[in-house]
Amino acid sequence: MDLNRQLGFLLKDTTRLYTRRFEERAQALSLTLPLCRALLHLENNEGVSQKRLSELTELDPMTLVRILDRMEADGWVQRRFDPADRRAHTLWLTSKSRPVLEHIGRLIAETRAETLHGVSNEERSTLIGLLERVHANLSSLPPLARPDPDRAPEKSQRSSR
Repeated sequence: MDLNRQLGFLLKDTTRLYTRRFEERAQALSLTLPLCRALLHLENNEGVSQKRLSELTELDPMTLVRILDRMEADGWVQRRFDPADRRAHTLWLTSKSRPVLEHIGRLIAETRAETLHGVSNEERSTLIGLLERVHANLSSLPPLARPDPDRAPEKSQRSSR
């Protein structure tokens, strides 16, 4: 099979394996990948709304609410009313979240080290650069137009003749 045709499968499977390895480590602390993602995004965006954090983490709002409820119960996150909109909350980390964030950082570093074992620094740099370029290419693409369900494709029309 042509390597160009395997790219999607290889990327997906690599992501699945990497994620599984990280989750195996995180499970020892009763952490989940979505919870770790929410904490890390919040660390870099303190004071954001729940809606914005949902967008950043790509978690649906209901899932994020459950995660935030847990983090608030554990004392890692504080919800505050948004002074500009009393119906909304802003999210803030507490000092109790710092050791958890440090541990997540170690889990990431351990998983990355295992993943890149035997890959030279130059190769790592090349890999990251190429993935960034591919990411930029995909991110810049406009959405494809959805096909009109009432309009049959040309091929189907010809084959039924």
